[in-house]
Amino acid sequence: MNHPTHRTRTVLAAAVAALLLAGTGCSSKGDGGSAADGADGVKAGPGVTDKTIKLGALTDLTGPYATLGKSIVQAQQMWADETNAKGGICGRKIEIVVKDHGYDVQKAVTAYADISPDVVALPQVIGSPVVAALLDDIERDKVLTFPQAWAASLLGKDAVQVIGTTYDLDMIAAVDFLTRTKGLKKGDKIGHVYFEGDYGANALEGSTWAAGKARMKVVGQKIKATDTDLSAQVSALRKEGVKAILISAGPAQTASLVGVATSRGLKVPVVSSAPGFAPQLMDTPAAAALEAMLNVVSAAPAVSADVPGVQKMVAAYQKKYPGALVDSGVLSGYNAAQLMGADLKKACDNGSLAREDVVAAHRSQNDIDTGLGSPQDFSDMAKPASSATYVLRPDAKAVGAMVNVEDAHEAPGVKEYLAAKN
Repeated sequence: MNHPTHRTRTVLAAAVAALLLAGTGCSSKGDGGSAADGADGVKAGPGVTDKTIKLGALTDLTGPYATLGKSIVQAQQMWADETNAKGGICGRKIEIVVKDHGYDVQKAVTAYADISPDVVALPQVIGSPVVAALLDDIERDKVLTFPQAWAASLLGKDAVQVIGTTYDLDMIAAVDFLTRTKGLKKGDKIGHVYFEGDYGANALEGSTWAAGKARMKVVGQKIKATDTDLSAQVSALRKEGVKAILISAGPAQTASLVGVATSRGLKVPVVSSAPGFAPQLMDTPAAAALEAMLNVVSAAPAVSADVPGVQKMVAAYQKKYPGALVDSGVLSGYNAAQLMGADLKKACDNGSLAREDVVAAHRSQNDIDTGLGSPQDFSDMAKPASSATYVLRPDAKAVGAMVNVEDAHEAPGVKEYLAAKN
């Protein structure tokens, strides 16, 4: 017999899957980079000629983060076009070579082998497991890489830069938010639903530490990326009597969690990591529950934020890609591209666009601000570039379907946590 709640979950899962798996692919194969010094006296290397600087993007255009990947690719191409219209960098035009790995680690490894000889740096690599699989190769090749992933396990590598906060810091901020604004107190239980792997494990580390400091208990529920019906997890958390739920997963899992919890009367606050929300969720049956229950912790502001740099970027993106979704990927991708551009300009000023010198130029930046969020400090590879976190909430009427609730701030205990880890 099909109960109404079962039918609701089925419709919800189908709607979310249809929205979140939409994406388009694109790729290009560039000419090999020159290892000779340029005619202008600037030292060159792979991905650099007298006329071009080639960058690479290992993205997801056909897997679970396809929509995000498309936004990042388009935002970074917009940056490249804007940069080239102003004369490029170091007198050279920027080209971005895009490869789709579909969130498949083996495909990503193959794609990296394909493009790495021809690029100087990677301003985009989507996925903690993907970056983890490529770490040794990236370090060996000295290819400056900006992951679209925020696991603390990616820290400590000279050529790899996590931009903003890591997942553990976000969850420390989430627990602080719950205690300050949602009435959680000593002795309460907090559920935490999390993906297996570096993403979820790092997030759980932060929530467990913060809950311990507040004398609360975390009830963990580990899931796989293929799990899109969280009925069993909601039942377990309801039985435990949790007063709030953290989720470190994807948008489909967030929608299922909130939708099922609502249908079963578990109407508690839910806080997600940034990768757990997508604007398309506001077109699903879970929309009302998301607006009522969900907050999102993020290293970046909402794209609807009243921040001049963000508003300028959104206007330019909407003009270049009419009708395209403006989501967090646009901001994240554009910010990463601007930061990469600053590194390339500094390397050029230092007289070398060789890979190792681009990395060195990057590590010399200790207070860089693109106007799109918090300032970044890249000087210590063992620490996140920022420890300040925004709190957002869904709003179907806003650009990107999110609005700021709290501006960026460092949660109490973050310095203590980082000092203990380092």
